[in-house]
Amino acid sequence: MTSLTTSLRQLTSTLAMSLAMVPAWAQESAPVPALSLELNGAQPSDKGCRLTFVVNNNLGADLSKAAFEIALFNEAGVVDRLTVLDFKELPAGKTKVTRFDLAGTECSKVSRVLINSATECTGTGVEPNACMRKLKTDTRTGIAFGV
Repeated sequence: MTSLTTSLRQLTSTLAMSLAMVPAWAQESAPVPALSLELNGAQPSDKGCRLTFVVNNNLGADLSKAAFEIALFNEAGVVDRLTVLDFKELPAGKTKVTRFDLAGTECSKVSRVLINSATECTGTGVEPNACMRKLKTDTRTGIAFGV
């Protein structure tokens, strides 16, 4: 009988611990609000260098306007220029592909693209600093990209 009582206590204890872990697991799997910005391509164009970005707005609200000041670094690691890229409207939950032609820029000489700041980050219920604070960056090019 003692063996059966001990086994039941162990089973009850194990079950209680498992149930206690469920809320933590459920919270971990919930998506974290983010604005994902991927430098997807850099190809020479007739105007200069064409940068292609894939943007995914998972902030939970539409952005009526999102724009970022970027710094372009040359192959020596020196800032070559600052410019603003206007991504315009970014609907919530939508992935968007946007291209920017940077006149007078050779793609082969760009070693890094740094997001310096968000010059615009507006939308109903969106904090003005959300575009930088919740920004996640990635690159599929040989160019370093991030904040």
